[in-house]
Amino acid sequence: MEKVKWGVLGTANIARGCTIPGMLLSPNCELYAIAGRSLEKAEKFKADFGFKKAYGSYEELLDDEDVQAVYIPLPNGLHFKWVKAALEKKKNVLCEKPMALNANDAKELFKTAEENNVVLMEAYAYLHSPYVKTLKEDVASGIIGKVDYIESAFHTQGYKEDIRLYKDQGGGAMYDLGCYCTTMILSLIDSEPAFVKAVAEFSDLGVDYNTAAIIRFENGVRASFNVGMILGENTNSRFDRLYIHGDKGSIRSDVEYNQAGEVSYKIYTKYEVIERKISVPQNYSLEITQLGNCILNGEKPYVSPEFSLRNSKLMDLVFEEIGY
Repeated sequence: MEKVKWGVLGTANIARGCTIPGMLLSPNCELYAIAGRSLEKAEKFKADFGFKKAYGSYEELLDDEDVQAVYIPLPNGLHFKWVKAALEKKKNVLCEKPMALNANDAKELFKTAEENNVVLMEAYAYLHSPYVKTLKEDVASGIIGKVDYIESAFHTQGYKEDIRLYKDQGGGAMYDLGCYCTTMILSLIDSEPAFVKAVAEFSDLGVDYNTAAIIRFENGVRASFNVGMILGENTNSRFDRLYIHGDKGSIRSDVEYNQAGEVSYKIYTKYEVIERKISVPQNYSLEITQLGNCILNGEKPYVSPEFSLRNSKLMDLVFEEIGY
């Protein structure tokens, strides 16, 4: 199988623990180059994972003409700068969520990708999961009738020291966690927001620690979500929830975002309770493979520019509400 030569722009924990292991499982991915803020960091990744080249700066990797695609796991506040730089070097790009801190920046990045005839996709690995595919199929089938309300929650640990604590780096619960809830809701509702209200608790450093929102869409469906970094400090605690209500039943799920292995959710109707069990491979490998197919075979990005822009606009409305 033809393979895409990937470069990884940064040595973040999500790259080490999630995406690079996913790259190793992808049939059309070649681990080609790694760049860090220091050559020492990059060389460590090269040795650990088998990259062919290591660079001590991001610019050096982007100047490598053999690099076909770039994965960007940098802090949120650096995404725009380095995505734009990679696109202008005519690299295909997969950037960690949120790709941009507002809809105007996201729109500019997609325009830059189009101008340079390359693919840009926002990295929501969980959206590639067969769990989400099966869930959407059940909703579309009408088994729970017409959907009128969706609720999602995602809470993680608090942090004593973390990049997520700093406003200039796009920190806070909405950027880190809220984007999961908004994308899940939007993947199930084909309508635009007509009404958004939100509140937040802010940290001493000015980022939202705990945010809750209610949304009414133009088609009448309502949704709510709450996210926070509130479950103790520096623990492994997290809490995920999804509830979809229809006029004939409901779906309830406690599956963690990006969870792999055998996952399940339950469908409740007037007459029965159905448990769906889905075998889920490593989600990060799925998104790498899919973007590889976009480059090699002309597939359309599963997380499309249109979807990313819809989500950015919704997040902008929430940020405007909470004053962030």
